[in-house]
Amino acid sequence: MSSALKNNLQDAMKAAMKAGDKQRLAVIRLIMSALKQVEVDERVELDDTRITGILDKMLKQRRESISMFDQAGRGDLASIERAEIEVIQAFLPQPLSDDEIDAIVKEAISQTGAASIKDMGKVMGIVRPQVIGRGDMSVISEKIKTTLST
Repeated sequence: MSSALKNNLQDAMKAAMKAGDKQRLAVIRLIMSALKQVEVDERVELDDTRITGILDKMLKQRRESISMFDQAGRGDLASIERAEIEVIQAFLPQPLSDDEIDAIVKEAISQTGAASIKDMGKVMGIVRPQVIGRGDMSVISEKIKTTLST
């Protein structure tokens, strides 16, 4: 295990075991399982960038679940998902502020020369690696759309 993030997850898992924090332990085990699955399927050793991407995907899945649970009136299940989001976010880099996201979007638009919504793919290609795990991609995508529409 050469990844610092993976080592951090291992240490957090041990700490949760010692503290008897069953909910946190369950989420960390879920994360470790997702990482192991990718390593086995692709026969690779994950680096921090790839782990951050997997964690970001897990956050997105939980946000979607919360939305569905709220629509179905299942606040109990939504609160479980929210608790899982808190644990997952603890292992991600600090989120970007709105100003930082706006600056990254503007820089990407000027780099690509994007003029309309048709150029969104080019802009996303530059923005995504800079913000992965540090912001909600649906919000960032909406910012790009808004900026390109004006």
